[in-house]
Amino acid sequence: MTATTSRVIAVTGGASGIGFAFSEALAKSGHRVVIADLRGAAEAAERLTAQGLQAIGTQTDVIKPDQVAQMVEQTVKAFGRFDVLVNNAGLFTTLALKPFDQITEAEWMRVMEVNTLGPFVCAKAAVPQMRKNGFGRIVNIASTTPIKGTPNMLHYVASKGAVIAFTRSLARELGKDEITVNAIAPGFTLSDGVLENDLHSKMGDVVRKTSRSLQRDQVPNDLVAALLFLASDGAGFITGQTIAVDGGSVFI
Repeated sequence: MTATTSRVIAVTGGASGIGFAFSEALAKSGHRVVIADLRGAAEAAERLTAQGLQAIGTQTDVIKPDQVAQMVEQTVKAFGRFDVLVNNAGLFTTLALKPFDQITEAEWMRVMEVNTLGPFVCAKAAVPQMRKNGFGRIVNIASTTPIKGTPNMLHYVASKGAVIAFTRSLARELGKDEITVNAIAPGFTLSDGVLENDLHSKMGDVVRKTSRSLQRDQVPNDLVAALLFLASDGAGFITGQTIAVDGGSVFI
């Protein structure tokens, strides 16, 4: 992508952690960014505009079609178009690690609702705008956990496996519209939420010492380059793919 190309990009869950790292990097690359989040969207956008960057924030619950439709409408009103959707919002750091038979049906459904219904609702709302423009990129944030078969978090692992399947099938449907659909599968990343959870942080130490080829912690900024590429014009002939960004913990 050339330095002069500017796209309109919405990042769900973009107000904190990995999501904010995405929002900030995209804005610094010259894109116009919409931060869609349940909490802190306006404040996160202000952090970017204070740097002279182009961003707006909108409070959005990704499982509620009316709120997602409003987010798309606000995006088009503010920036004139909708080019790229980053389906980043999801549940992870607040989840307790436990054997599958200790996960309640309510916990299972909540994780599935946010992590799988959310990307579906957002794609349904965004794709009509992409079709209108004859251009679109959807980037779903998956995980390497379904590739590893990580234990004691079956609801999360299953939901992210569904995101990978969702990515592949949607790519088949949208190719005729010049819309690409890809996924990034992060490894265990020291996001703000992880750092606030001792149990998750300890799990990160185990991953680094036992399975990661590059022997250092993974941080949110390690994921930025993959997103910038998949959102770019240069990635226009890549679709249906899942890119693992995990320091060489899994090989796809």
